Amino acid sequence: MFPERFSNLPEYAFPRLRSLLDAHPAGGDAVHMTIGEPQHDFPAWVTDEIAKHAGGFRKYPQNEGLPELNGAMCDWIKKRFGVTLDPDRNIMALNGTREGLYNSMMALCPEIKAGLKPIILLPNPFYQCYMVAALSVGAEPMFLPTSAETGFLPDFDSLPVETLNRVAVAYMCSPSNPQGAVADAQYWQNLMALAEKHDFKIFADECYSEIYRDTPPTGALEVMAQSGTDPERIVVFNSLSKRSNLAGLRCGFVAAGPECIKRIRLLRSYAGSPLPNPLQQAATRVWQDEAHVEDNRRLYQEKFDLADDILGDVPGYRPPQAGFFLWLPVDDGEQAALKLWTETGVRVLPGAYLSQDAAGGNPGKTYIRAALVAPKEEVAHGLKRLRDCLYT
Repeated sequence: MFPERFSNLPEYAFPRLRSLLDAHPAGGDAVHMTIGEPQHDFPAWVTDEIAKHAGGFRKYPQNEGLPELNGAMCDWIKKRFGVTLDPDRNIMALNGTREGLYNSMMALCPEIKAGLKPIILLPNPFYQCYMVAALSVGAEPMFLPTSAETGFLPDFDSLPVETLNRVAVAYMCSPSNPQGAVADAQYWQNLMALAEKHDFKIFADECYSEIYRDTPPTGALEVMAQSGTDPERIVVFNSLSKRSNLAGLRCGFVAAGPECIKRIRLLRSYAGSPLPNPLQQAATRVWQDEAHVEDNRRLYQEKFDLADDILGDVPGYRPPQAGFFLWLPVDDGEQAALKLWTETGVRVLPGAYLSQDAAGGNPGKTYIRAALVAPKEEVAHGLKRLRDCLYT
C-alpha cells in the first residue's frame, strides 16, 4: 500500500529530460543549459572558514541556527530591505530553502479552512516542491497560470471569493522561476490585502532576489513593513545558492512573524536536518560580504546583454528582469528541446516539465528554459546554436 496523494506525481523534470534526450546522440559538442546550478566562483575564503571551524563537525548542529548566523542574516535583511528582525524570534537557518518551503507548509497549514479542504495557490510554472508540500498536508493545490498576459506573475485578483476564502497559503516566487519577472510594491500590496481580507499566509520565495539587471527587486518584508501587514501572514525564504554561487553549502533562511517561526522551529526539532556547524560558521561570513555578490551580478548582467544581442530579433523574446533563465517561446517545448539536442548538442529544458496541466492547458508547453549559468563564452556559443536551429 502506498499513499494515493502521491500516485499521480509526474516524473521529476531532470529524469524526464534524460528520458527524452539520452537515447539520441548529440548533434555537436554538448552545451548544458538545463539546470540552474551556478558556475561562477564562490569566495575563495569559504573553504578556509569551513576548515577553521572543522572541530564543530563533532557536535550536533544547533536546531534554529547559530546565533551569529541568525544575526548575520538579520543584518543582511536590514541592509537589503530596511526591515529590522529579531534573530531570536523572526528567523531560522535552513538546510537549503527547499527544506523550508516544504516543512513550513507542514508547520503552518491548517487541516480545514472555511469548513473545507484548504487550497494552496501556486504559480504555474512553479518550483516542484510547492506542489508536493501542498499534497503532503492533504490540501488542494490550485495552479494559477503565469503567462505573457499576466506579466508572468499569478493573477490572484481574478480569483472568486469562495476560492479565496478556502486559501490557506499562497506561494509567490519573485523574481520568478523560470521567467525572471519581478513583482513590484503595488503587486505585493494587493496580494497582502487579499491575505488580510481572506485570512491566508504568503510564502514568498525570493531565492533569485540578488541577480537582477538594473533595479533591486522589491521584497515582501519591506512591503509588509510599509503597509502594516500582520507579520504572521508573510513567510520569506532566501538562500546563498544563487546569491553567492554556493548551492552545495545548503544555507538559506526562513523569516516570519514570531509565532510562525516558533511553530517551524518546533517541527524542525523533531523532523529537520540542521546545517552542520562549520558550514553555518562559513555561511555567517558569506552573508556579511557583498563584494562577491556584486561581482557575481555583474557577470550575469553581461550575459543578459549577450542574450539580448543574440536573441533580440526572435519574435516573442522577452529580456528577463532578474534571475538567470531565459524563457523562450517555441511551438512545442519537447519537440524543440529534442531538435536542439540532436542537431546542435545544446541541452535545454522543455517548459512543460516545470508546469502542470490545469484549466486552460499547460502554460509551459510552448516554451523552453535555458540557463545562463555557464561561462560567458559557452553561453554565447549555446545561444547562437539555439537561435540558428530554432529561429532561422
